[in-house]
Amino acid sequence: MRDVVIVDAVRSPMGRGKKGGALSDVHPVDLLAQVLSALIDRNQLDASTVDDVLIGCVTQAGEQSAGIGRMAWLAAGLPVEVPAVTIERKCGSGQQAMVFAAQAIASGMQDIVIAGGVESMSRVPMGAAKLDQDGYGPALRARYPKLAPQGIAAERVAHKYALTRTQLDEYSARSHHRAAATAENGHFANEIVPIRTPDGTIVAADETIRPASSVESLAGLQPAFASPDWASRFPEIDFAVTAGNSSQLTDGASVALLMSRARAHELGLTPRAVILDSVVVGDDPELMLTAPIPATRKLLDRLGMKADDIDAYEVNEAFASVPLAWQAELGVDSAKLNPRGGAIALGHPLGASGTRLFTTMLNHLEQTGGAIGVQTMCEAGGMANAFAIAIEPTKESR
Repeated sequence: MRDVVIVDAVRSPMGRGKKGGALSDVHPVDLLAQVLSALIDRNQLDASTVDDVLIGCVTQAGEQSAGIGRMAWLAAGLPVEVPAVTIERKCGSGQQAMVFAAQAIASGMQDIVIAGGVESMSRVPMGAAKLDQDGYGPALRARYPKLAPQGIAAERVAHKYALTRTQLDEYSARSHHRAAATAENGHFANEIVPIRTPDGTIVAADETIRPASSVESLAGLQPAFASPDWASRFPEIDFAVTAGNSSQLTDGASVALLMSRARAHELGLTPRAVILDSVVVGDDPELMLTAPIPATRKLLDRLGMKADDIDAYEVNEAFASVPLAWQAELGVDSAKLNPRGGAIALGHPLGASGTRLFTTMLNHLEQTGGAIGVQTMCEAGGMANAFAIAIEPTKESR
């Protein structure tokens, strides 16, 4: 098995996923194309040497339906002989793309792979790919009668872990404050590549961060899933999940450049990090969002490490109850958990979030002198990816 190194990772700014959002006029193919071009250009890479391009995208409908990885590569003017594929593992699609890339490189089957993801939630709404609104079937419903949308799952997780509305809102305000402080200090600068919109506007900063967010302002929002139907089906729930303590619908793209250590040395490229290990697990599909807990435990066990040995964790903030439940089980210091904010502040462009989290974690570790980071994401159906990286010891802080 060969060392798999990450040479670089970049992302677009995060735009609000609605009409009028900063990136809503940018076709998702063009959004991803600009991020791919930036990654190639800033590493002075001969694009024809890339063996494959793996792109996560969840809602493969409309403008995202034509094999968006391939379309974006071609739209960027890059070599036609380089192939691409689109991957869908729900919210973990971008992270899964990185894992598949690492597996191909570690096995020796490929040397250089670009992995990432894209989602334009303003132009291709979440759920637009569904033809059958059930999507489960009678046999599955018979086995799991409490299957419900993710918002209800988030409510059930909050109930299981006795998380109050105030705790959810406190966590959410903290996410915004951490992201705002990072932006103000210029610590997102190395990861964000500017995006040009069709009218020539340059978008270079995240649109999603609300620095003034507070527990008091969040308390004014109504629960998003408290319908009479759900209340009758789950009478134990004290509905507390709101738009303010959930991830934001977002437009965004992110990509990473992975290769074998030998190939990086041959090309004169300095690796920024190495992938240590990766796992993927399944968990209770009715709770749906708890799989990051066993995924993290399995990963730490494989690494022979304890939770405290890790310098930073990125646990996707699909809903505030997800990282809070994870923290209750793992006992990790709050300072190590999503130290630059998460999807509540930075947004959750479904297929792109895996590499967005990674890009932010990589820069955080480099800029703070951290050595090892772990990333995990909950996924629909009760699944989760988790992987660990180590910063290259010879890499200077950026």
